[in-house]
Amino acid sequence: MYNKTNTHTFQIPVLGTGFSIDTPLKVAKYGIPSVISLVDDTLIEQMRKHHSRKNGIPYEPIKKGSEDWRARRITSYLNLIDSLVKRDFKSLKESPFNGESEICRYFQLLPDNDLKREYLKMIDLPAGPERALLENKLRSMVTAGSIDVNIMTKLDTVPVIKGKSLDLRYSEAVAALRGYAESKLHSAMIFSAGLNPRLFDAVEQYRDFFPDMVGTIKKKIVIKVSDFRSALIQGRVFARKGIWISEFRIESGLNCGGHAFVSKGQLLGPVLEEFQKGKDKLMETIAGAFIKAGGNNNAVSNGFRITVQGGIGTAEEDEFLRNHYGIDRTGWGTPFMLVPDVVNIDNDHLEKLKAAGEEDVYLSQASPLGVLFWNLKNTASELMRKYRISTGIPGAACINKHAAINTEFSEVPLCVASKVYQKMKLSALKLEKLSPEVYEERRKRILAKSCICHDLAGAATKALGINKKAHTALTPGPNIVNFSKTSTLKEMVDHIYGRINIITSGERPHMFIRELELYVEQFKVKLEDVTLGVVVDEGKKQLLEFGNNILEGINYYKGLAENYLEEKNESMVKSLESLKLEVLNITKRINTLQ
Repeated sequence: MYNKTNTHTFQIPVLGTGFSIDTPLKVAKYGIPSVISLVDDTLIEQMRKHHSRKNGIPYEPIKKGSEDWRARRITSYLNLIDSLVKRDFKSLKESPFNGESEICRYFQLLPDNDLKREYLKMIDLPAGPERALLENKLRSMVTAGSIDVNIMTKLDTVPVIKGKSLDLRYSEAVAALRGYAESKLHSAMIFSAGLNPRLFDAVEQYRDFFPDMVGTIKKKIVIKVSDFRSALIQGRVFARKGIWISEFRIESGLNCGGHAFVSKGQLLGPVLEEFQKGKDKLMETIAGAFIKAGGNNNAVSNGFRITVQGGIGTAEEDEFLRNHYGIDRTGWGTPFMLVPDVVNIDNDHLEKLKAAGEEDVYLSQASPLGVLFWNLKNTASELMRKYRISTGIPGAACINKHAAINTEFSEVPLCVASKVYQKMKLSALKLEKLSPEVYEERRKRILAKSCICHDLAGAATKALGINKKAHTALTPGPNIVNFSKTSTLKEMVDHIYGRINIITSGERPHMFIRELELYVEQFKVKLEDVTLGVVVDEGKKQLLEFGNNILEGINYYKGLAENYLEEKNESMVKSLESLKLEVLNITKRINTLQ
C-alpha cells in the first residue's frame, strides 16, 4: 500500500494552463507534487523556448503543422522540465545541513512526521560521526515531488491543416497522451472531464502505463471524479484493459476553481462517505476485472490512493478530511494563486486577486465547452470580451482552436467563443420565435463565451514577457475571497500544516457549508432556467432529484456537526437550518410546475 509516513500530505492540482505550466520547477525539489496542463501546446512550446534559453540549453523550434508537432512539443517540454528538476534536486541533496540550505528547507517544509523528527534530531547534534551518519541517512530519504500532467478528456478535436482534417491519431487529447507517454517522466497522467473511449483505448499502446512484475508503474493513471459511480465505471474500463488506476481524485462539483462540473445536487461530504464505505467494493470490482485481464497481484497489493480537492482552506479541514474519511492526500489549488513563487501571474492580476470579494468571483457561462466556469469580473480577458461586444463585433479570434468542437454551422468545427460562430449564432437566434425574456437570456449566454484556451496562457506569457499584450484570464474558486495577501511557498505550506494562519476573512464558513450554499444558489438558477424555458434538457423530475440530494446532504451534515465537528456545531447547524428552509421553498415552487 502507499506509504504516507514521510511525504507531504497535499498536492497542487492543475491551475488553468499558464498558472502551473512550470510549477514543478518551483516545488518538485521540495517533494511537493504538482500538475501541468497539456491543453495548450503553443504555450508549452513558448515555455520550452523560455526555459531553454534561461538555462543555456540549445533550442530548436517545433513548428505547428510539422509531423506530429503537438506530441513532439509536449514530449520535448516534459523532458526539459524533468531534466531541470533532476538538476535542482541533485543540487539540493548535495547542499550542506547548515540550517539555511535547500536541503534544510526541504525538511523544514515537511509536516510533523517521522522524517521531520529525524531531521530535528540531527540538527541538535554536534559535529561528529553520529551526526554525519544521520545526515547521510536523511540525504538518502529525500524524494522529489511528482511532475504530473492533466488532460481534459473532452478537448479532443482533430486538427485541420490547410483545410484538411488530420488522422484521428493526431486528435488533441490522443496526441497529448502520446507526448506524455514518450517522455522520460516517471509520474502520473490525470484524466478529467469524463469518458473518452478513443483516448482511453490509446493508453493501451504504451508499456509505461502497465505495471511491471513487481507492480511498479512508471506512468500512473489518475482519474478525477465527482462521485463514487464514476470511479467504479472508469476504474473498471481501465482494469479490463489490464491497466491499474493508481488514484481516484475526488473534486467538489462547485467549490473549486476553473470548470465546475455540477453534480445532481450531490454534496462533497456524502460523496466522501460513500467512498469511505465503498472502498472495499471499489477495490474488489476493479481488482477482479484487472486480474481477469491478465494484471498481476503485485499492482493490486499496492492499492490506490483516494484524494480530495475543492475549497479546502484551513489545516483543521485538511486534517479532518484525511482522518475522518481516510483520505490519502488533499489538493490545494486556489490559495496557491496568491503564491507568486509557485505560480505564474502578472502583478496587475495578482492585485486583482488580492482585492477580490464575493461579488467579483462568479460562476459564469464563459467556457466554450458548455460547462460552468469560475471567473473574475475585472480580468483583461473579461474586459476585452465586453469591449468587443460594445463595438458590435463580439467574439474572439480563434487562435489555438483547442475548443473548436461545434459543427452547428460548419463541417469544420468552430469554437463558440469565436467571432465567426457568434455572428452566425446571433443571426440564427433572431429567426427563432422566442419571448423577449428568453431571447435576451440566450443572447447573453452566447456572448458570455470567452477565448479561455488562449487567455488562460496570459498568466504565464504576460508575467514572463513572452506576450506583454496578452489578455489574462483568471479562474479562482470562491475560496480566493478568504485569502487577500501574497504568500511565500513556506508560508502557504505552514498554513496547510497549521503552523500559521494566513486567512484574512474573519467569517469564512466551513468548506462543506460553502459548497452547500453554492448548490442552493445553483438550485435557484436551475429553477429559473426551467421556468423561463431557457433550458430544455431539464424539467420537474430532474429539479426535484437535485433538491432531494441537497436535503439528504443537509441531514448528513447535521449528524456530522453534532458528532464530529463539535467546535463548529452551533454555527453549522444554524446555517444548515437556514439553507434547508431555502431548499424547501424552492421545492414548493417546483411542485407548482406543470
